[in-house]
Amino acid sequence: MGTGSSSPHEGTALLQQNTAETLDSAWPAPSKRRTARIPYAPVVVLAMLVALVSLVPLGFIALVTYDVGWETVKALVFRPRVGELLLSTIYLELLTVPLSIAVAVGMAWLTERTDIPVPRLWAWLAVTPLAVPAFVHSYAWVSLVPGMRGLASGVFVAVLAYFPFLYLPVAAALRRLDPAVEDAAASLGLAPTAVFFRVVLPQLRIPICGGSLLIGLHLLSEYGLFAMIRFDTLATAIVDQFQSSYNSPAANMIGGVLVTCCLLLLGLEVLLRGNERYARVGSGAARPTDRRRLGRLRLPVMLLPLGLAALTLGVPLATLCRWLWVGGLGIWTGGVAQAVLQTIVLALAGGVLATIAAFPMAWLSVRAPGRLQRVLEACHYYVGSLPGVVVALALASLTVRYLLPLYQTFAMLLAGYILLFLPRAMVGLRASIAQAPVELERAAMALGRTPGQAVRQITLRLAAPGAAAGIALVALGILNELTATLMLSPIGVETLATRFWSLTSEIDYVAAAPYAVMMVVLSLPLTLLLHAQSKRTAGQ
Repeated sequence: MGTGSSSPHEGTALLQQNTAETLDSAWPAPSKRRTARIPYAPVVVLAMLVALVSLVPLGFIALVTYDVGWETVKALVFRPRVGELLLSTIYLELLTVPLSIAVAVGMAWLTERTDIPVPRLWAWLAVTPLAVPAFVHSYAWVSLVPGMRGLASGVFVAVLAYFPFLYLPVAAALRRLDPAVEDAAASLGLAPTAVFFRVVLPQLRIPICGGSLLIGLHLLSEYGLFAMIRFDTLATAIVDQFQSSYNSPAANMIGGVLVTCCLLLLGLEVLLRGNERYARVGSGAARPTDRRRLGRLRLPVMLLPLGLAALTLGVPLATLCRWLWVGGLGIWTGGVAQAVLQTIVLALAGGVLATIAAFPMAWLSVRAPGRLQRVLEACHYYVGSLPGVVVALALASLTVRYLLPLYQTFAMLLAGYILLFLPRAMVGLRASIAQAPVELERAAMALGRTPGQAVRQITLRLAAPGAAAGIALVALGILNELTATLMLSPIGVETLATRFWSLTSEIDYVAAAPYAVMMVVLSLPLTLLLHAQSKRTAGQ
């Protein structure tokens, strides 16, 4: 063999070397790629600032507790009146949550697993009550039955107002369950009722716990619903104390009791949820579920959706139409347009600002997960579990004590909205950012874009749908927010909720009707968006 020839092994080695050189020139080495990554430090700093602000409510309550001293704390907290309020709140939780579970699971089963007529219509009607604020439900029933008051009335109206929070996750979970598991249980001789309680219901534990937690937190923070039917809870006592005496130590101490209840509720949910996993592992896709035939039970079973539709939508709409008819066109000229405009401006501004505040943490949780990021993320989420009255009380008391020029300004009102609804903005943003490949950011920087330009031009555009959904969800919360707006809004600023509340407090139900109608009209599209998102999550 001559000197100009080469062996096959040498040729193969030369080819591999040339290929490696080509790949190295087309794609930088790992050490070079790291230089193109976005610097995390500025984003971490922004997320830490938002997390520190979110800790203000808890920090302020701790500061007030320290300032007043243990003896004053004992005198204000361990007294008969606080005990009565705590018992009333506990009874409310123990009665409302189980009833809401029964109603929501029953409705979800009917609309998703049976041959009930027009199931999509009943599913839509089961979600629509979310468009009616809880205090508007109370207004409708008090108008119809003026003698409604006390625990039983509070439980009745609360179940009607809040059961959709459970229906949404339970219905979505039922759509995703694999019916093969139920078929296997039936083949082993279990009756349909036994299959439901031993196979289906355990798989609904996570959505039931999540929805129950949401309802429980709403019950702790609700003011308007229970104040209208004269049922005292911890939340109503806080607002009454604050309105009678600004920066009242008693209100702050009751707020501490309410926060403790929230933390206990969060811990109870984690305990009941457990660590079980309910995921299908196997080849192929789960087959569509066969709807069960109701047969002779169809007519009796129809009483549930018909009755719920009448109670949750029929009564409020009939009451509103009645008062609108009594008032005539004249009741629409008393500042309704101005309240609508101010509500829309605050809802959009709060939605945009909450989404902007949530973006650094949402981006970090997807792009750079770690221990510090998990701690910061927990700070972002926990504030959403605090009652609005506690957040508003902390901000109002803080400004009265230390930042008096900011008291009752738009800045503090928007700050309260951001804290209350920060988790809502986080949810949509995280999902959208996770669907934006990080390789696109790196490719943009390799082409000469700065890290900030890469995020703005690539990730923000791809995450725009999630950001829009987050803004819509925050706006829905602001439209119906009452306690924080009452305690933080500037003088002369009246939203639909606060104007409605001031008129109903004067027993002027006729003049209050247009404000309730406009709240429902503005909330309905956002509620339907929430329903569509739940179906999209379930793959429908």
